[in-house]
Amino acid sequence: MTEYVQVSTATPQREQAVTLAQGAVRARLAAGAQITGPMVSVFWHLGEFGEGEEWKLQLTTTRDRYAELEKHLLDAHPWDNPEVIAVPIEGAARCLQWIRESVEPA
Repeated sequence: MTEYVQVSTATPQREQAVTLAQGAVRARLAAGAQITGPMVSVFWHLGEFGEGEEWKLQLTTTRDRYAELEKHLLDAHPWDNPEVIAVPIEGAARCLQWIRESVEPA
C-alpha cells in the first residue's frame, strides 16, 4: 500500500477550514491543503437525516504522519464527531517527494 494519503474533513464555515489547514501545514502534519465550498452535504447524523452547507478540506501527508494529523483535526475541529477520512494516493514522483519532505519533522 502507498505511503501517502489524502485526508478529508468538512467544517460549517470557511474560516474554520482555513484555521484547520493552517495549523496542520504549519505543524508539518500536512504538505498542503485545499478548501472547496460551499457545498451541499446530505447525511445521517445521530439517527436523523440531514442536509447542510459545508466547506471541504483536503490535506496530503504520509501514512507515518497521519495519526498526528488526525489528532490535530479532531482536537481543533468545531464538531464533536467530525468525519475524518484518509485514502491512499499515488502521484508523480516529484509531488510525492514534496509531500515527504514537507512533513518531515524539523
